[in-house]
Amino acid sequence: MYTLAIDQGTTSSRAIVFNRDAQIQGVGQLEFQQHFPHDGWVEHDPEEIWQSTLTAIRGALDSAAIDARQLAGVGITNQRETTLVWDRATGQPVYPAIVWQDRRTADYCAQLREAGIEPEVQACTGLLLDPYFSASKIRWILENVSGARRRAEAGELAFGTVDTFLLWRLTGGVVHATDATNASRTLLFDLQRQCWSEDMLRIFDIPRALLPDVRDSSDDYGVTRVSEIEASATIGGVAGDQHAALVGEACFAPGQAKSTYGTGCFLLLNTGDQQLRSSNRLLTTMAYRIKGRPVYALEGSIFVAGAAIQWLRDGLGILQNSADSARIAGQREHSRGVYLVPAFTGLGAPHWDAEARGALMGLTRDSDVTDIVIAALEAVCYQTRDLLEAMKADDSQLAELRVDGGMAGNDIFMQRLADLTGIPVCKPRITETAALGAAFLAGLHTGVYQDLDDIGRLWQQAGRFEPRMEDSRREEFYRGWLQALGRVKTPGS
Repeated sequence: MYTLAIDQGTTSSRAIVFNRDAQIQGVGQLEFQQHFPHDGWVEHDPEEIWQSTLTAIRGALDSAAIDARQLAGVGITNQRETTLVWDRATGQPVYPAIVWQDRRTADYCAQLREAGIEPEVQACTGLLLDPYFSASKIRWILENVSGARRRAEAGELAFGTVDTFLLWRLTGGVVHATDATNASRTLLFDLQRQCWSEDMLRIFDIPRALLPDVRDSSDDYGVTRVSEIEASATIGGVAGDQHAALVGEACFAPGQAKSTYGTGCFLLLNTGDQQLRSSNRLLTTMAYRIKGRPVYALEGSIFVAGAAIQWLRDGLGILQNSADSARIAGQREHSRGVYLVPAFTGLGAPHWDAEARGALMGLTRDSDVTDIVIAALEAVCYQTRDLLEAMKADDSQLAELRVDGGMAGNDIFMQRLADLTGIPVCKPRITETAALGAAFLAGLHTGVYQDLDDIGRLWQQAGRFEPRMEDSRREEFYRGWLQALGRVKTPGS
């Protein structure tokens, strides 16, 4: 009994076949191109997303040596907030996908904040006014693509985050839907009422006809109707990547938390049926929704984590590959006063400064590549501590942190994370937890798993990293980070 998880990420599309015991049977993956047409703009080619996803699916099925008739279900997890609008008749996008990292609508969001609208938006959606989320991206497409607003109002166009776009393509245009977790990242979803908000649609001037149906994270999403999947397979689970990772980490009890280290870093704390409202600029969001029951989370979002290592590799050329960062960082205990603030596309939680830009500080004549590499890894640790400090101020302190994502494979980074945050860090046996969570959600719908307890029993710890650094030294390093951070933040942020 197998489940196929489609994990469509920011830099690559991946597909993984899992068996009932959550063991990986086959993997397919393909990177795709990032487009940066202007400062602060980030786009993807929707057709490249689609084709890379199909290639990954074929690769996973071939690697597992199975065909679609052996699949109990298909789950989808995706890069969140990335925004697409397409023609309902042809399925062709009217504009490239505007990626979650994109900051082109920063001025518009600032105008709404200055008009005093943010408290109303936060009360309804749990989110802050930031170009990170989908609503301002949708509005930008409607305002800047010729004829888009008229066609949207006439019901000719469809909006979706990446999950919705893939569902549309996989089902041959039959299903236009999303799940509650992805809907909760648009700035258009009423968390309390669990539906699209007419007030938010009015504020952002977005026609209701554009929007998909909102379903549970484990639900009926139709069947596959593409030649690359030889037989019709039931699509039974959808969740944004961070929410799927929370499920994959089996954080089902209030107070449990996970942090995923991929392109960005996203820390989610399960708050059960309580919508905790942060006083420290964290987000209230969905954890997941199953059988109509919403479970909520408190979230901190960091825009640049693994992307900082990619920048060292692709931008500066000082790494041959990302794995080199562990080898180099292992040569020295700290960065000798060098700090990298990777605000390449602004700062996320808890700062929410769209205008901030990156900086490398503390350089001296004897600073070298090792210092810079360590500074890049430590920047992720410090940003995580920023989130933990905000959660502590909101009376939500963690006993441990479950981690996953590509950087979780770097034990040097794992130990540095424990040392610089001061809390134990736990690594699971399977670090591809977003894909695993999508598989769990699909399996829950199709009967592979009976309930969340059934899933929870499959989680296994592969490593635990206890803090070893003296408190005084940890605080000294963190003070240096806060000083560096203060130099890149814009006044008033």
